[in-house]
Amino acid sequence: MEISEQAPAKINLGLDLLYRHHNGAEEWRMVLLAVGLADTVRIQPDPTGRIQVTTNRDFLPVDQRNLAYRAAQLLQRRFNCQQGAKIEIIKRIPVSAGLGGGSADAAAVLRGLNQLWHLQLSLAELAQLGVALDADVPFCVYATTAVVSGQGERVEPLGLVPNFWLVLVKPQVSVSTTQLLARTSLSQLTQHPDIEMISAGLRQGDWHLLSRGMANSLEDVTSRQYPQLLVIKERMLRAGALAAQMSGTGPTMFALTARQSQAKRIYNAMRGFCEEVYLVQPMSLLPFPIKSERFSKK
Repeated sequence: MEISEQAPAKINLGLDLLYRHHNGAEEWRMVLLAVGLADTVRIQPDPTGRIQVTTNRDFLPVDQRNLAYRAAQLLQRRFNCQQGAKIEIIKRIPVSAGLGGGSADAAAVLRGLNQLWHLQLSLAELAQLGVALDADVPFCVYATTAVVSGQGERVEPLGLVPNFWLVLVKPQVSVSTTQLLARTSLSQLTQHPDIEMISAGLRQGDWHLLSRGMANSLEDVTSRQYPQLLVIKERMLRAGALAAQMSGTGPTMFALTARQSQAKRIYNAMRGFCEEVYLVQPMSLLPFPIKSERFSKK
């Protein structure tokens, strides 16, 4: 038996770093969106009890440094599963790009092994387990449009898939989220999204309202280190984007537009400037409606 799961990339329509807890953990408030750029995760049982991970990217680790490996190990240990798993990850999402590729793969492993090992866990239960892996994993378990807060553990799905177009541009640099946050002071953050305005724009299908609310509080921090990000943003806006913004801690920038024809023009303009350019739409792995889910971080 083989289970195949799609692992969609995420983008941040809004990202706000609110404060740090006494233990140094960041408190977030974000609007996240799953998009149609996805890895494929294939899982087969391994009767030896081992966990084996392979990928189509030679530079990726396949041991405990890989979130997908750790996700399988977490389920195996938590539920005393005697069976192992052979996990094949076909990467399409750029690595260290602010698109949550590693978290998406881990979430896909949680969903896939839940089926393969007949654990019968709900998505909320899988997401709660995912909190221990990475802040983006709970959202990626749902892979829909959602407001996410806390340390990633509070996920409020909005129950919709917006009908707009996105152009993603990944420059030839990589950003370590851990290193970026370690050298970021809250006093450096001057941009803050209006999460309520973004949510209202999504619900009403008002992309101009959505655009006015969008911001990423870490964009200035990353772009000071990589000023080419602001050049990409300016080119996107000049090409007709309703909004252009960095996803996560970067370096991927994205443009939002209401029409496919405009998105194609932006895509063509950026293809002459950067090698990794993607034209995508929002997507969801889930049927609707769906209730909001909240769970504790343990």
